[in-house]
Amino acid sequence: MKQVRIFNKSKATVAGERIAVANSFLTRLIGLMGRTSLAPGEGMLITPSSGVHTCWMRMKIDVVALDRMKRVLRVGHEVKPWRLCGLTLRTAHVLELPPGQIRACGIEVGDELEIDQQN
Repeated sequence: MKQVRIFNKSKATVAGERIAVANSFLTRLIGLMGRTSLAPGEGMLITPSSGVHTCWMRMKIDVVALDRMKRVLRVGHEVKPWRLCGLTLRTAHVLELPPGQIRACGIEVGDELEIDQQN
């Protein structure tokens, strides 16, 4: 699966160095199911996505809902399994991160994120 780096342009912080991109039906369907943890720097960018659920997950995650311009619409801190998060009509992408990562890199509603392609 392709990986990218996510940079918070508004705060000059890195949200994740090894963010897997889920951009097919199968990768979006599977997502992070089966994982028991995310290491620092890891995460998943689900695109396109209008929101996510944490059904069948075994861990808490931080969730960032983004619009088409990669601006933060909503944040979900330490979302527990069996929840819905990030749902809005304007959500185009969802970023899933280790719990506590939103606070650690200062992501807030209105911030602009940048996706850097990895080689």
